[in-house]
Order: sequence, then structure tokens, then C-alpha cells
Amino acid sequence: MHKYYVFYKPYLTLCQFSPEGDKLTLAHYLKGVPKNVYPVGRLDYDSEGLLLLTDDTALTHQLLTPSFAHKRTYLVQVEGTITDEAIIQLRQGVTITIDGKPYRTKKAEASIFTEPPVLPERNPPVRFRKTVPDSWISLTLTEGKNRQVRKMTAATGFPTLRLVRYSIGAVTIDGLEPGAFNVFDSEIKKRLLMK
Repeated sequence: MHKYYVFYKPYLTLCQFSPEGDKLTLAHYLKGVPKNVYPVGRLDYDSEGLLLLTDDTALTHQLLTPSFAHKRTYLVQVEGTITDEAIIQLRQGVTITIDGKPYRTKKAEASIFTEPPVLPERNPPVRFRKTVPDSWISLTLTEGKNRQVRKMTAATGFPTLRLVRYSIGAVTIDGLEPGAFNVFDSEIKKRLLMK
């Protein structure tokens, strides 16, 4: 029987079990997880949200192989009052740099929140500046290049302040606090692979 863990990775936590200096790692939160359970993909140290861990190598292959194009949704706080033009650019794809080369992102789903999404507080919180407004957007991608969301919002002139992966397929972080996780059986696979 394969194991499936849905973990809310906190801000400033490494996506690995092995120690690295005094940084927090998955080992601080996921005690007692079998040694053959690994994270599927990664979330950057300064990003937070849904991280799937499993020992199901077939599912891992399916989720990480670009040709399967599964959906991942991010809730993104950006600096400035984001424009409709920027949202159109994000939907159509923008040119970013990957490994020193220009890369055109695939089409994405993007929308602006009229009210900030309900999320747990980040610790430490995003620095508040009275003179600089911010906006929240939802961005759904079917690819996962290194720091892609941050590069995409920066390319439209709206740098990312906070980045939370909200869902993979139909699986979300709803009901989870940072550092908490739920354990699932193989039924979760259908929801993870939903288009």
C-alpha cells in the first residue's frame, strides 16, 4: 500500500529531509514518515503551501513529466495594483530566463482577487508599506520551471511578495495550517490528476 502525504510547507522551510545549516527542513514537521517517502517536486525555501510526498513512483513520474500537463494553482501576492494587461500577459505566456536562456511560458489561467484570499498568517509576515499597494492573483500553471511564478509576475512588472501553492489537480490545502499534514490512501490519485 502506497502512502500519500499532503503537507502545508511553511515559509522558510527546505523541501528536503536532510539538514542544511540551521534551516528548517521537512524532518522538523514530518516525523515518522517512512524513509522511501519523498516530496514530489519542490517548493522554494521562500514559498509555502501544498507539497505532496509519496512512495508511489508511478504517480511521481506522472506529476513531474511535463507532457502530462497537470494543473497547479498558486495564490500570489504581488507588489502594486496589478493591471488587466498584466493578467492577459500571464494568460498568454511571458518570456522569462531559465538556465540563462529565454523561455516562453505556456498559456496559464490567471485572475485577480477582489479581496485577499483567506490564508494562515505567514511567519514572519510580508513587510507592509503604506505607500505601496499590493494585489492578490490566482495563477494556474501546467508546467513547473525553477522559480517560474516569481519570474512570470516580475516579467509583467509586479514582483511577488508571497507565494502559496494552493492546489495540485483537485487536492487543496484547505483546512491545513502551515506545518500540518494529512495522510491519504490511493483514492487521492484521481483528485491529484484531475484536469
